[in-house]
Amino acid sequence: MAGKRHRGWRTFLTNKYLKDKEKNFVEYDPEYPVKYAIFITEEEWVAFVAQRRDENFKKVSATNRERASNPTYAYKKGRLGYARLEEKILDETKSDATSLPPHVLWKEARVGKDGTVRDDVQHIYDECETLSQSISTAEDQENRSVLSRALNVPEYPGRVRGKGHGCTPTSLYKNPRRRNPSNQEVMETLQALQAQVLQLQKDNERYRCMEKCSSQLKETSEKASINCQNKFPEGISSCQLYLSSPTYRLVGKGKVHNTSGDLLHHRPLPDGHLKVSVDVVLDKDALLPIPDIVSETTFLRDAIGSFVAWPLDLIFIDDETPTKPASKDKGISRHNESVASQKEVFAQGSQHLSQKIGSRQKNKRDLPVTSLPKKGAFVPRYQISLETLVDSSDMATAGAIRLLDMEEDIFGYSCTETIGKEDLEHIFRHQELGVGVIHTYIRFLYDNFMRGNDQLSNRFRFVSSSLVNKALICREPDSCREYLVKRFMASSTNNLYLWPYNSGCHWLLLAIDPLKEVVYFLNSIDGEWTNYPDMKQLVDTSIKVFRSQRQARVPRTKSSNITWIKVQCPLQRNGIDCGYFVMRFMREIINMNQIEIPITYFDEYKCAHYTRLQLEQIKEELCQYFIEKRLII
Repeated sequence: MAGKRHRGWRTFLTNKYLKDKEKNFVEYDPEYPVKYAIFITEEEWVAFVAQRRDENFKKVSATNRERASNPTYAYKKGRLGYARLEEKILDETKSDATSLPPHVLWKEARVGKDGTVRDDVQHIYDECETLSQSISTAEDQENRSVLSRALNVPEYPGRVRGKGHGCTPTSLYKNPRRRNPSNQEVMETLQALQAQVLQLQKDNERYRCMEKCSSQLKETSEKASINCQNKFPEGISSCQLYLSSPTYRLVGKGKVHNTSGDLLHHRPLPDGHLKVSVDVVLDKDALLPIPDIVSETTFLRDAIGSFVAWPLDLIFIDDETPTKPASKDKGISRHNESVASQKEVFAQGSQHLSQKIGSRQKNKRDLPVTSLPKKGAFVPRYQISLETLVDSSDMATAGAIRLLDMEEDIFGYSCTETIGKEDLEHIFRHQELGVGVIHTYIRFLYDNFMRGNDQLSNRFRFVSSSLVNKALICREPDSCREYLVKRFMASSTNNLYLWPYNSGCHWLLLAIDPLKEVVYFLNSIDGEWTNYPDMKQLVDTSIKVFRSQRQARVPRTKSSNITWIKVQCPLQRNGIDCGYFVMRFMREIINMNQIEIPITYFDEYKCAHYTRLQLEQIKEELCQYFIEKRLII
């Protein structure tokens, strides 16, 4: 209808401004219609005049005008239209049908006021009746209708003859007309087929590896030592993991377990392989050398925190892996040091420790001075005690775990956190931390700071890293968004939601104020939030949905602008400490009891880098919490 009115308006402009009273085109340039300046620019008017004066246009216009002035089968119903005519006939006949065949409606539209039907019209109608008996509806739809066959005229695309303006094959027939696929659809189909072929190739390689693995398995006993390789230190060592196909490259980091008679998922290891626990993935598309049959894991990224078999020639012990000191001194043992800490000189005495913590007003929640010796270097008393407890308990064996209940108030749902031997070793050896350790420290913060303190518990809340992380955001974005929105809806007052986010190989902290629509970004490697587009999109979308559900009114200038603030927090000096930094960030934010985080960070804790002593304080709190909760005994 809009197109029809637009064509009529263009005809009106032509007759009024381009033609004289005798309907002939004027020779002079017509004046610009200032009255319609809001619709037509001067450039468009010049183009319109030139198009209407074109000889080809005049020829086509004259042909159409002549044909319309003397139609072969004249329409006799004036302004009634096909749609109202069809409705009128159905009402008069009291028929249960919802529509009339096109040729029946076409005939009725050409019946005069006296009720007579011209012979040529009746002839077309009779021919349509004959054709309708021999042509099926599907054939009628796929090719030309019986009416167009009887009239022997071409069928215009997207139109049904004898049904009036606006009726299309899609709206008339239950099944739409088949059409040729577009170039975009062809390319999408081609890409889908290529993806299927690639997946089949990967599956084929996986099954060949599984068969090779099965053929290499050999029987062993508890006293056998076939898995213990001389070129690797006996026991557990940090290592780098390489692959040789399709290119030789570093794909991840972990720990190699070189132990006599070691098994992988209760099965002997293949010849030439050792058991490896995966901690960090550097190549997200890397395939496992031997797929994990038990968990049906094919990609390295899905094996984080679990054990896999890795070829000996592709395992390299980390050059900076600490070893036990030969001499027994009172200093911190080397296996508790990070790469950065090996280059640091520890402060002497408790006075220097209190200065480095940077607290102008001593917080009563800080570690007591009695936990530090009056003279000499710092001694990790609780770490040593916890390590002794682990060695004397069943946690000393691989696969042993402990369960820690997480109350509903912590993450918005009740759950159980699993702590394994590997998690404790990460603390003792100062290695990359997993989600279990981070969540345990959150439980420590809740028990020691927020429980029983209505002001803190009503001001600070936590987001579970198990329900919202890099892998789940890519695989199940809707469930991640629903959890965040539900978490934001849990309170009507201003809350700061602390979310330790794992990007796959790095921890950072987001502090979200959903009511003010402000997101504080704390990254210990000085990266930007634009480096994590999936995470940012999830947070922005969740805040907008939260805004909609609480029916908040936001100025139009800010409707799509959520404030992101990069906090100039302390930075790490190696690739290990990110998890420890995130835990200390959360502790200091709760200590300060402020919803707003300064861009230059809190003055009480402002520094370029955390010292080893400041990170050891976090580890001591964790170990003390394990001991007090009697999680190991």
